[in-house]
Amino acid sequence: MDAMINLAFGLLAYVCMEGAAWAAHKYLMHGPLWFLHADHHTKEPGFFEKNDYFFLIFAVPSWLCIMLGMIYQVWPVVSFGFGIAAYGLTYFLVHELFIHQRFRFMRNTTSPYWEAVRLKHKMHHKTLTKEGADHFGLLWVPLAWIAEQRKKKG
Repeated sequence: MDAMINLAFGLLAYVCMEGAAWAAHKYLMHGPLWFLHADHHTKEPGFFEKNDYFFLIFAVPSWLCIMLGMIYQVWPVVSFGFGIAAYGLTYFLVHELFIHQRFRFMRNTTSPYWEAVRLKHKMHHKTLTKEGADHFGLLWVPLAWIAEQRKKKG
């Protein structure tokens, strides 16, 4: 039973992170933390961006949950921390590798879902300023967008 509770906390954290990432992107990155996020909307020279600092910012809650949960042996908190970390890994794989091609090896897909994810992110990047952007999430895509991509694939 404890394993199921821990798994539930990890999955809960993973699912909640999509909403947390959406809110942080909309209200922090396109708000007071724009000075860190702006270079992600424009092509700057170099491999790294100031935007990459968000990796560390988002890693802190995960690390704290895992560390403090282990110190005090509160295993659901540890699981919650690992759920946050799992979302972080997903975010890296999808956002950095698949969408932005930071390392060029996840280029092609035939999946209507993944094409819709890529399109939604492209629509977000049409705006080069902190105002007027839309589509702040990563993994959630309206079903109509997926259906549209399925139609395009024929």
